Amino acid sequence: MATSYEDRVLRVLAYIHDNPAGDLSLDALADVAAMSRFHWHRVFRALTGETCAQAVRRLRLHRAATSLVRSEKPVAQIASDVGYPNPNSFARAFSEAYGSTPAAFRKAGQFLPAHPNFKTGVYPMHPVETRTEPARRVVALPHKGAYSEIGKSFEAFGALCESRQLWPQVGPVLALYFDSPDDVPEDQLRSYAGAEFRGGETPDGLEELHIPGGKTAVLTYKGPYAGLEAAYHSLFGNWLPESGVEPADQPCYEIYLNDPRETPPEELLTEICLPLK
Repeated sequence: MATSYEDRVLRVLAYIHDNPAGDLSLDALADVAAMSRFHWHRVFRALTGETCAQAVRRLRLHRAATSLVRSEKPVAQIASDVGYPNPNSFARAFSEAYGSTPAAFRKAGQFLPAHPNFKTGVYPMHPVETRTEPARRVVALPHKGAYSEIGKSFEAFGALCESRQLWPQVGPVLALYFDSPDDVPEDQLRSYAGAEFRGGETPDGLEELHIPGGKTAVLTYKGPYAGLEAAYHSLFGNWLPESGVEPADQPCYEIYLNDPRETPPEELLTEICLPLK
């Protein structure tokens, strides 16, 4: 029975991600879940920690924030793409969530040049420290495609943890990134969305991975997830050339220090971890 409800929630979360401009009303999502609307909203909230309306709003605005930074589409087009045919209502919703207008948010994110030359000073500086990180056992869901879309797998991971009451066995929430977007086609990028796991057997449906630990450069980024790509350029373009160290042959990973469902986007804290030799 639990698996049946898990499947319904995962199907709905995937539908929201894949159809941000579609009909995401409670009735429509109940149809996707194949469940009565009178009970569906209670099931969804119990298994995800937020209402359908809250999830739809958050995911639509995150998609919009990413498009504002990563594309040159007109704001009105972005609004329509994420289900806001009225640009004014989009601007109000975005400003409430992100603390700035869409235009101001885009302008603040335009510090990333189209063809970076990796000269020190091109990118904003973020605090970086070198520390010894512990080895971590991770359980996660795979994601293939644009790293900016890994939220789809995180939504599913969170729903599984909620449904199976795994949170007491889960440590820091994190993501691993196995490819460089500079030399791997976007649709082929490999990543994992999950968390450190302190339980026994790997839960069904999740994959187990291991981070060796050791000497690691850790950049602390504060702000919306849409700015993480530029933070990577800061780490590799500003800090690394001046550091005198070399990266290890291991993937980068991110540790998320607060919950995007409870934290304003400008207050989100992310640690970008670069394993070193």
